[in-house]
Amino acid sequence: MLMLRKTAGAIPKPPKSKVYGFLRRFIVHPRTLSCHKLVLGIETSCDDTGAAVVDETGNVLGEALHSQTQVHLKTGGIVPPVAQQLHRENIQRIVEETLSASRITPSDLSAIATTIKPGLALSLGVGLSFSLQLVNRFKKPFIPIHHMEAHALTIRLTNKVEFPFLVLLISGGHCLLALVQGVSDFLLLGKSLDIAPGDMLDKVARRLSLIKHPECSTMSGGKAIEHLAKDGNRFHFTINPPMQNAKNCDFSFTGLQHITDKLITHKEKEEGIEKGQILSSAADIAAAVQHATACHLAKRTHRAILFCKQKNLLSPANAVLVVSGGVASNLYIRKALEIVANATQCTLLCPPPRLCTDNGIMIAWNGIERLRAGLGVLHDVEDIRYEPKCPLGVDISREVAEAAIKVPRLKMAL
Repeated sequence: MLMLRKTAGAIPKPPKSKVYGFLRRFIVHPRTLSCHKLVLGIETSCDDTGAAVVDETGNVLGEALHSQTQVHLKTGGIVPPVAQQLHRENIQRIVEETLSASRITPSDLSAIATTIKPGLALSLGVGLSFSLQLVNRFKKPFIPIHHMEAHALTIRLTNKVEFPFLVLLISGGHCLLALVQGVSDFLLLGKSLDIAPGDMLDKVARRLSLIKHPECSTMSGGKAIEHLAKDGNRFHFTINPPMQNAKNCDFSFTGLQHITDKLITHKEKEEGIEKGQILSSAADIAAAVQHATACHLAKRTHRAILFCKQKNLLSPANAVLVVSGGVASNLYIRKALEIVANATQCTLLCPPPRLCTDNGIMIAWNGIERLRAGLGVLHDVEDIRYEPKCPLGVDISREVAEAAIKVPRLKMAL
């Protein structure tokens, strides 16, 4: 039985007509149905409305995704009520397109999997409410999904990866290092003590007013930083990675943000421009903050690998490091992690960029993994709730800190 927190969000019972109406209108194209188990995955944890149908062999039968990026760029960040409304407006269409592309009806599904934790409460509620209507109408098993578990397991859809493996999850809302020992068996080695790296990069991009830059106006903050940094010289500014003396695997990005903000303010005064105008040194600042971020992530990951090998939690010969989440698509950061992987005789694996960001495919695949293992497959959903905040796995970060492993210096020739 799923354990629920007292702070979990209740789901109001919506009118049945909305979802039932679209199901009655649904046209199914003829196809030879697979004998494989099929799972519909639904993702609405933040600002992307995603759905997909995946079978137990990892074949994606159909998918659809609606991104809210352009809307939130105009508001300077994600506004939860706006995200909620956009999910409401698009979820029916996204699920309908997914089922249509898959050429199946909900009756053909083996189960429905949906992100219920962690994430924005208002966004999670939309996906869960819609999913429960489908579950109750078609009497299907329901598989609640932990968003970060889904990110971690995506690599097993695209690559043949056995347990255990180390995963670094980096996105706009999360940052953690965990040892993945099984489908729902995680050891948490470290996490961000404040904000996530993607959030920090977005805030730096807004402070640099990169939305006004002709090359970056349609990009998310993190993408804009990465793009602009290619033309910058990181050596023009000194921004040191945080927590250099802390011998653990935790992260911190608030300090980086504040240091960069002060640097930008200083350069604005030096160049005689007002806040909101583009600095001539914007590319150099982007390059410097990106490098500091990459080095910080690399050093904590290096320590995590050494700890796992010291404790015989990872194979010394064929250890695997998986990097996933939206920030994993940053090629500069990925290069820094490649240096660490090479130095520690690890194989670095990353899902394709489109599967690093939030999507329905990873939720459906997580559902397949849980269905096969018989883990968390619910037939009674009366008391199900979403959980905006929820840790991943068993926290052993104190044990990591007590080991106080010294990390050898690596030359980050990026």
